[in-house]
Amino acid sequence: MATLVTYFSAEGTTAKVAKEFASRIGADIFEIVPKEPYTKSDIRYVNPLSRCNREQFGGKDVPVSGTIEEFDKYDTVYIGFPIWYGQAPRVVHTFGQGYDWTGKTIHLFATSGGSGIGKTAEKLAPSLKGAASVDAKLVHSESEI
Repeated sequence: MATLVTYFSAEGTTAKVAKEFASRIGADIFEIVPKEPYTKSDIRYVNPLSRCNREQFGGKDVPVSGTIEEFDKYDTVYIGFPIWYGQAPRVVHTFGQGYDWTGKTIHLFATSGGSGIGKTAEKLAPSLKGAASVDAKLVHSESEI
């Protein structure tokens, strides 16, 4: 079986960590990209009407571009993302709902400028139905994964 590192990165921080980690462990990599890319104003957390706030608080699905080919070959999947309001961005939830996670070991890793990991694993687990296990940790570099 194989290992996959997937990630969503709004500002490049998570992308850097994910790419370095995938390279170090020899894993395949897949970027989670929303069909409608985020602009700087979309991710202005201080604006209650910004797109990221409307999606998070509204629990909205955020359509994803592309799919992972041969997803069944992976037994371990790492999913990286920034913390948005104490959990994964909605695009990560939508991504997770698009696959059968049965029997897979899932390791979530999150980057954050100030938030903790909180109950991220518990909040994302329903979107990863069938996973054998789901754990999460906050990281600042690929060496912490």
